[in-house]
Amino acid sequence: MATRIGIVTVSDRASRGEYEDRGGPAIHDYLASILTCPYETVARVIPDERPLIEQALRDLCDAEGCCLVITTGGTGPALRDVTPEATEAVCQKMMPGFGELMRKVSLEKVPTAILSRQTAGICGQALIINLPGQPRAIQECLDAVFPAVPYCIDLLEGPYLTTDETKLKAFRPKK
Repeated sequence: MATRIGIVTVSDRASRGEYEDRGGPAIHDYLASILTCPYETVARVIPDERPLIEQALRDLCDAEGCCLVITTGGTGPALRDVTPEATEAVCQKMMPGFGELMRKVSLEKVPTAILSRQTAGICGQALIINLPGQPRAIQECLDAVFPAVPYCIDLLEGPYLTTDETKLKAFRPKK
C-alpha cells in the first residue's frame, strides 16, 4: 500500500465553491517538489465547523491510513477559526514545537504572525500539522518544520519518507 498523506483545506467559502482553494494545492505542490518516495494524497475541502474538521482528521488518520495530515486554514483568532481546537480534540499527544517554529519563521516576515495558532499533534500513528491559509506562508512554514517530519513518522512506526536533499534535507539521527 502506498504512503498516504492527507490534505485538509478548512474554509467556509472554498467548501461552498465561492472561493478557489489555493492552500490545498500549495501543500500538494510542496510535497511533490520535495518527496522522493512513492505516496498519494487524500484531499478534503471542508467548512470551518469543528465537528466536521474532527471527523475529517479522524477519517484520514484511521480509515484512510494517512501517516501525515496537513491542514490549511482556520488557525487565526476569528470566531470561526477552530482548526487547532479540532486537532487537539483528536490527538493523544500535542507537538507544540511545530507551532512555535512556524510562528518564529512567520514573525520574521509579518508582525501579524503572532495571531496565528498553528499547532501539531499525534492522532494514532499519524502526525497532524496545522498550517496557515496563505500559499506563501504554507511554504515558509513547511520549509521550517518538514526536516523533522520524516523522523517523527519513523518514531510513529510509519512509512519511510525520503526527500530530495537538494531541496530539503530530512533530519534523522546517525545510528
